[in-house]
Amino acid sequence: MVYFGNTLKTLRLLNNLTQAKLAQRLGVTKSVISAYETGLRMPSYDILISISQIFKVTTDYLLGLEKKQDLDLSGLTADEIQALTDLIKAMKRRSGDYSK
Repeated sequence: MVYFGNTLKTLRLLNNLTQAKLAQRLGVTKSVISAYETGLRMPSYDILISISQIFKVTTDYLLGLEKKQDLDLSGLTADEIQALTDLIKAMKRRSGDYSK
C-alpha cells in the first residue's frame, strides 16, 4: 500500500495538482487522497481506474506491478526527443543500468 501512496503523490506533484484538485476530479474528499498517499487506505477499483486515466498510466504501474512508465512526448520536436533520450541514457550509465 505504501508503494501506491508514494506513486500517487509523485504523479500528483509532477502534474502540479493539489490533493484538493485531485480529490475534486475524482469526486472524493481531500482527506481520502491524503489517506491514499499515506497508505492508510486503498482506492476502490473504479477510483483506481480513474486515477490511471488522469495520469495516463496503467493500474499495474500504480500498484507497483509494472515498473516501466511511458512518457508522453507529443508536442516535442525530434531534436527535443533526442535530447531527452540522450539524457536518459546518460543517467542510466551513471546509475549502472546498462540494460536499456
